[in-house]
Amino acid sequence: MARRGLLIILSSPSGAGKSTLSRRLRAWDPTIRFSISATTRPARPGEEDGREYHFRSESDFKDMVTAGEMLEHAHVFGNFYGSPIGPVRDAIESGCDVLFDIDWQGAQQISNSTLQDSVLSIFLLPPSIAELRARLEGRGQDSAEVIARRMQKSWDEISHWGAYDYVLINDDLDETEARLRTIVTAERLRRDRQPDLVDHVRALQTEFGERP
Repeated sequence: MARRGLLIILSSPSGAGKSTLSRRLRAWDPTIRFSISATTRPARPGEEDGREYHFRSESDFKDMVTAGEMLEHAHVFGNFYGSPIGPVRDAIESGCDVLFDIDWQGAQQISNSTLQDSVLSIFLLPPSIAELRARLEGRGQDSAEVIARRMQKSWDEISHWGAYDYVLINDDLDETEARLRTIVTAERLRRDRQPDLVDHVRALQTEFGERP
């Protein structure tokens, strides 16, 4: 049977595991598409335009927002980030799931958008603040100043946990991944995500009525 695609939102404070679990979820089911965001931040070594992000100038980004071409957008740590709406809508309508690795601001905008009926939102909590800091420092990607800013922002992120459909404490990566798979599987089977069910039930009723 055909089904409507899911718009899967995965959010967490920096260092709580959303990027790692996003990769694992797509490795589990490669048909899940990853929404490639547009950003005004410079590309990091090894990143390519159109793969990790669509790298845009600030003026080009603002033009896209003005034209209504962004599903969501936000200003984070001095740069703009946003999700082009066209590819997402096309994927959902064709029955494909699209994964978003975004913060609470983007999640809120998407949940209030025209695609809200397709949204499945999941928030990841760290087991402790000390562990969150250790993970950020262990990545070796950011300066001490950036880590401090991310830690300051983490409480604001965590305070929005109640706006999500599901909340997982990421204390064990493998177990969290298993719970994430279970959530996605169950949501795919929801009655309202299977539009062909009505026709199937009607066919069963017709068949039942034809019995001698």
